[in-house]
Amino acid sequence: MDDFDYHAVVVGSGAGGAMAAYELTRQGIKVLLLEAGRDYDPKTETPMFKTNHEAPLLGSSNKDKNFGFYDATVDGGWQVPDEPYTTAEGSEFMWWRARMLGGRTNHWGRYSLRFSHHDFKGKSRDGLGADWPFEYDDIAPWYDKTEKLVGVCGANTDHEDMPHSAPGVLQEPPKPRVTELLVAAAAGKEGIRAVPMHRAVLTKSQDIRQKCFYATPCGHGCSIGAAFQTTTSLIPLAKQTGNLKVITDAMVRTVDTDSDGQVTGLTYVDKNTGKDIKLLSKVVILAASSCESARILLNSKTDVHPAGLANSSGQVGRNLMDSTGAGIGAYIPALRNRPRYNEDGHTANHLFIPWWGHDAQAKGELDFPRGYHFEIGSGFREPGSWVAGDFQGYGLSVKEEARAAYGSYISFALRGEMLPNDDCYMEIDDEVTDKWGIPVAKFHWKFSEHEINQVKHGLETAKKIFANMGADVGDLPAPEDAILKGGQIIHEVGATRMGEDPADSVTNQWGQTWDCPNLFVMDAGTFASNPHKNCTLTILTLAMRNADWLAGQIKQGAL
Repeated sequence: MDDFDYHAVVVGSGAGGAMAAYELTRQGIKVLLLEAGRDYDPKTETPMFKTNHEAPLLGSSNKDKNFGFYDATVDGGWQVPDEPYTTAEGSEFMWWRARMLGGRTNHWGRYSLRFSHHDFKGKSRDGLGADWPFEYDDIAPWYDKTEKLVGVCGANTDHEDMPHSAPGVLQEPPKPRVTELLVAAAAGKEGIRAVPMHRAVLTKSQDIRQKCFYATPCGHGCSIGAAFQTTTSLIPLAKQTGNLKVITDAMVRTVDTDSDGQVTGLTYVDKNTGKDIKLLSKVVILAASSCESARILLNSKTDVHPAGLANSSGQVGRNLMDSTGAGIGAYIPALRNRPRYNEDGHTANHLFIPWWGHDAQAKGELDFPRGYHFEIGSGFREPGSWVAGDFQGYGLSVKEEARAAYGSYISFALRGEMLPNDDCYMEIDDEVTDKWGIPVAKFHWKFSEHEINQVKHGLETAKKIFANMGADVGDLPAPEDAILKGGQIIHEVGATRMGEDPADSVTNQWGQTWDCPNLFVMDAGTFASNPHKNCTLTILTLAMRNADWLAGQIKQGAL
């Protein structure tokens, strides 16, 4: 392409793709990066200082802006124009696509929790799911490197569910809010700890990014780069090497192979012209997101690969998992009419409640095998459409009640681990195509009793904590009704699972597909399990580690 003599093509510019491109280009390897969405410049397009009263519907969510009018995702969501997907009868699954340079890193919550020794070897503990093909100690040094590069604030807490970072890695966390200290005291009465959240937000400036000034919601995007997204960090840093070229509006149709079934490159649709562009490449890296990468592989079937590319195991599209999710909240009388002051911080929770029940599970005292955590919502939130919905009446009495209750609400968002099951997978719907004639994904979904029992336990625990704060949450919903839909948490993983055996996995521990040595997957599709912790930090860490390994292979002439 032109005079850019690239060695590898990376598909996707989010956490996995951008990190792979950064690490390869840093080591002198030329990379062509393809992004299916449009170009995006956070320095000029970010509505950082816009307030809800300036927006339609007071900035509330709608079908085009799932997380509110000012959400940093410009064109994507659970429904994307011209890009349908289907679900099997009796299944509900919501598939988020960002479709912009930087992918989901532009809008993610930026919670950056390490997986632990518990998480990588879950099957060894309870016989369920699959183990990862390495130990925590193997990846711990790479977590350190990633946290340092990304800029994660937090603290080492000596909590069994939160492995330590090396000295000097973590930046200083913001101070807890009064509301969070109240939660910590209430949870402590149940023997449960609240600790600082680890978050990819700079509290100290580094490289080309400035520290957070605690003023605008991270979900709006961040033009100064304090809130981590690849468009203000990894991508510009990789461009500075001179080894990266980026092409946006490039929808990959297939990974291409020769008569022996080995990868030679790929074909993408230029969405601006509708024309197919064929690229040759020595190495292809898929990092388009778990389900999109699997969709590409399944659509790349040939006579040599009749079930889809890299799918001799039959596992492409299988083992699909999302985090479990449920919400519960209450008005806290003790917080009524509390003094007003600036407690914004980095806008998300400063404290959270990690999973505390590993010992109880090991003793067989719980009726579900994997854990969850609580993210805390509280503080003096910017008024929006929720004000009109929370209070009855009109005029002065409503204003007085809104002022008195302002800052007195606390909510918990439960996020838990889901186990893979045979009812949750994706395939290709041969009867439906997108605008460009590419067959779409079809989803099958059903939670198991493990997830239902987990949510039940979480709701009951949350109710006890709220009661300790003097709040009454009322009757709890049935867990089957409270659990959020598959895909709704946007943590889908596992559709190209890694492993130690080509018979039951798609890639090895380096993301290298067993069937095609020069084809790699470097997104959450390779996850062998889906711990309750948010997955982006581990996507970034694996991509750095695996791209470093790949760079070594390229330099040795093996690839």
